[in-house]
Amino acid sequence: MAEFDAARAAELVAGLGGADVVVAGFGTAGRSAASYLKSAGAHVIVVDDAFGTHEEVDGLHRLGVENAAADEALWACARLLVVSPGFAPDHSLVAVAHAAGVPVWGEVELAWWVDRCGATGPPRTWLVVTGTNGKTTTTAMVEQIVAAAGRSVAACGNYGTPVLDILTRAERTDVLCVEASSFQLHWAPSLRPAAGVVLNVAEDHLDWHGGMAAYAGAKAGALRGRVAVVGSDDSIAATLPVGMDSRRVPFTLGEPVEGQLGIVHGMLVDRAFSDGAELIGVDRIHPPGPSGCADALAAAALTLAIGVPVAAITAGLADFAPARHRGEEVIRLARASGAPVAFIDDSKATNPHAAAAAIAARQRVVLVAGGLLKGASVDELISDARDRLAGVVAIGRDRGEIVRAIARHAPEVPTVTVFTGDDGRVIVETHVPDPGFTTDPAAADRSRSVEVMTAAVARAWEIARADDRVDAVLLAPAAASLDMFDSYSARGDAFAGAATECATRGNGVER
Repeated sequence: MAEFDAARAAELVAGLGGADVVVAGFGTAGRSAASYLKSAGAHVIVVDDAFGTHEEVDGLHRLGVENAAADEALWACARLLVVSPGFAPDHSLVAVAHAAGVPVWGEVELAWWVDRCGATGPPRTWLVVTGTNGKTTTTAMVEQIVAAAGRSVAACGNYGTPVLDILTRAERTDVLCVEASSFQLHWAPSLRPAAGVVLNVAEDHLDWHGGMAAYAGAKAGALRGRVAVVGSDDSIAATLPVGMDSRRVPFTLGEPVEGQLGIVHGMLVDRAFSDGAELIGVDRIHPPGPSGCADALAAAALTLAIGVPVAAITAGLADFAPARHRGEEVIRLARASGAPVAFIDDSKATNPHAAAAAIAARQRVVLVAGGLLKGASVDELISDARDRLAGVVAIGRDRGEIVRAIARHAPEVPTVTVFTGDDGRVIVETHVPDPGFTTDPAAADRSRSVEVMTAAVARAWEIARADDRVDAVLLAPAAASLDMFDSYSARGDAFAGAATECATRGNGVER
């Protein structure tokens, strides 16, 4: 990847007028970059698999990926390639750009230099949040805390609005709470935020990065700024390198030592920016449980780093409610004994690390899990959670991986799979976990996805009704949703609908 010092980057941004700039990918990030570049006077060539040969639409030149890669004249003139997060480092288009000496930036890198160079007004304060689990919740917490302090703020990046759209809107925003994925950080090597955090690091997106070391290295890109906040309870995040001039600030769910944030007698406490200031009680944090407290500590550290007062942190966290599909209680049903069971939608738990955090927030659950595991192992998830699992209902393409992990590490846990058969019927199978269990990976019929979820939740409720120790039926898939659903939110909506259907079958609704 080509690296640029500030002077060269400023020259490039200043010289966009009339320059040929290639934008790869025409999703949310690509559209935002193309819009800004066009407004800056650049000649924009948008490249996407959805396009074919050369065409001009709305002032943008469109071209297919293969055609662009083979167009020598294009790369002889191009000043910059801006890639969307989906373009991996080994993509053919990236290789062609490198061979032609054309710099490759992500849309966050472009936004960083546009802001640093004053192209949209005085530079803003950047707070960057990343991690395998908890990014969106922490980003939203930061936004609410900063707003409680009376400062203009916006959550953006991987969550919400692209950064460039915030920079160019009429109403100025002074503080940017940027959720950054590992993809975005890989393509933003110059990023130096006022404060950044790596919450945790566990296996995810290894296919894109090529391995765990590259994935963790990309996450460390958030730690090159003035203050580098790390989750010290996470073995990988705790040891990530920070910038040469960065101050490392760890947070822990235990009692903090000097220089850390942590928990003392049920209170979030700051011993990094003050001498033990109490921030808020654990019982007032939402979502509840270890992951919610960790996210709140990280948000507090980031905002303390830019001078937000303790009172605003307390107020912001006290009023915070997580976004949908992130530990959301959709309904509560009462068993015959009167003991309640909460139905929890944590569809955003799209990797095993996130699912583990969701399970750890409950006493005992019936887990609905499965989908696209993206190469991640669920062995540690099942092994660590076995004492909290009253049963598992596995769905989706990689459901077999879950059943086999249960056979290896928790064979006493009742296990069910739900899928569509070759004839289109929804099939529910109860298993004695078997390490040799196999499934047809193609048997995840998107046309019957809602019916599969309905059957899965109904079976989970049956298991929960038989065990008074169960406090939740939990959707925490540990996997992506696209084998069955259009998005994790669609998957969560299907779960909520299925939970409500359980209530209509004569079960008492507690809430």
